[in-house]
Parts: sequence; C-alpha cells; structure tokens
Amino acid sequence: MNEKKRQKKAEQFGDTSQLKHGWLLTVIFSLVSIVFISPIFIVLMNSFKQKSFINLQPFSLPQSETFVKLENYARGIEQIGFFDAFKNSLIITVLSVAAIILCTSMCAWYIARVNSKGTNFLYMLCLFSMIVPFQMVMFTLSKIADMLGLTNPFGIVIVYLGFGAGLAVFMFVGFVKSIPLEIEEAAMIDGCNPIQTYFQVVLPILKPTCITVAILQAMWVWNDYLLPYLVLDITEYKTIPIAIQYLKGGYGSVDWGAMMAMLVLAIIPIVIFYMACQKHIIKGVVAGAVKG
Repeated sequence: MNEKKRQKKAEQFGDTSQLKHGWLLTVIFSLVSIVFISPIFIVLMNSFKQKSFINLQPFSLPQSETFVKLENYARGIEQIGFFDAFKNSLIITVLSVAAIILCTSMCAWYIARVNSKGTNFLYMLCLFSMIVPFQMVMFTLSKIADMLGLTNPFGIVIVYLGFGAGLAVFMFVGFVKSIPLEIEEAAMIDGCNPIQTYFQVVLPILKPTCITVAILQAMWVWNDYLLPYLVLDITEYKTIPIAIQYLKGGYGSVDWGAMMAMLVLAIIPIVIFYMACQKHIIKGVVAGAVKG
C-alpha cells in the first residue's frame, strides 16, 4: 500500500512539474513574441504622429497634440507614387513566385525520379547556388541583365527564378522522395503521360510544400531592395522598397511620418498572404501525418 501511495505521489508530482514547466515556457515564449512584435507596433504607432514628435517621443502613444490622423499616409502615397510602386511589386512577386513553384517543382520531380549522374550534378548545382553570396555576382548580373533587356518587371522574374531555385528545389526534392512511386505508376497505367501525371497527380500532392515555398519566396521578393535596384530601370519602374527610399531628403533629412506610414502599407499585403496560407500548411502537415 505504501508503495502504491509513493507511486501516486510521484505521478502527481510529475504532473505538477510538467504543468509548471508548461506555464514557464508559455511565459517565456510570450515575452519573446512581444519582443518580435514590438517593432511593428512602434512603426504603426508612429505612423499616426507628427514628424517632430516621432524624433522626440518615439515610444509614446499618439496624443491630441501629436495625432495627425491619416495625413502621413496621404503625403507618403503622393510623394512616392505608392500605387505605381505597389503595382510593380505585385507583378514581380506574383510572377516570380509562380515561375519558381512551377519550374522548380518540375525540376525536383525529375531529379527525384531519374537517379543518374546528370540529375545528381544538377541537384548539387542547385544546392551550391544557395551558398554563393549575392555580392559575388551582383555586378556581373546587373551587366548581363542590362544586355539581355531584363530591366523591367517581367524580365526580372527570370533573375528571381535563378536565385530562388536553389532553396525551392531542395525543399521539393525532399518531399517528392516521400511520395510513393506506385501512385505515379498507377496513373501511367491509366493512360497518363508524364505531363498529365505531374499536373494531375504529383502537383496536388505537393500543395503543402508549394504553399511553404510560396510564402518564403513571396516574403523575399516583396521586401527585396538590392536586386530590383541593380536590375530594374528605376527611372520607370520602382518597387515599394525602392520608392520608400525617396522619402529621404538632402543632408540626412527624413520624413519619418510618411516613411512609417508607407512601411505599414508595405507590411500589410505580405502579412495577409501569410495568414491566409498558414492554415493550408497546417492542413497539409496533418493530412500527411494520418496517411497510412
């Protein structure tokens, strides 16, 4: 009886210990979340304040004498031509992400299913491209892009496809290897050619990975500043990160109110895209976990 009591106490103590650890982890991760969210909140808060008060009181909430309603947003949109920049960023991001997903998923399917020296070499090239610093190729890249006429929102898509292929191929190859080969063989027995097998069988199965790659690539392309600045003809085509830089005046002067407002507008689309796609990733993971 005494031994049973000791076991019961030990189980209760273990449950209490786990409960305490759970609350401790919750508190820790909550504090970490606040640290990461606080810069976004500060930007949002300062986007409604006068420029002079942003420098003097950057961490204070807008008050009656500092609150300017939507003046910063209106001034920023007018000064940088926000809607034209938004259109260019949207075209570049959508086309680049679509091209990366389509081309790299096909490439990864071929690499995973055709086991040869050529495919292994191609896979190694994709992995090698992930470790090459952009600074090593940016001057040569800008020269070649200018020679080939890629200095427009449609031409830069090819450049983004090259730079985004490494990570995307790496992720797709790992997922394709987990797909049973019998599924594709059954489709071919039913009369599907390789193109039909890819679009009707393989691509729907790759949906969770496609969405994951889309989120990663969209965040990179949408927020990228250096590559569009080097490749695009910025006299005609400006993306949002490039246009925001024009809020900096001479002698280091910056219209902080308009800049904070434009940063908020630049953040909103990518946050909405992430929140909309997050549930599909979770569904894909759960569906893959319960398959027999």
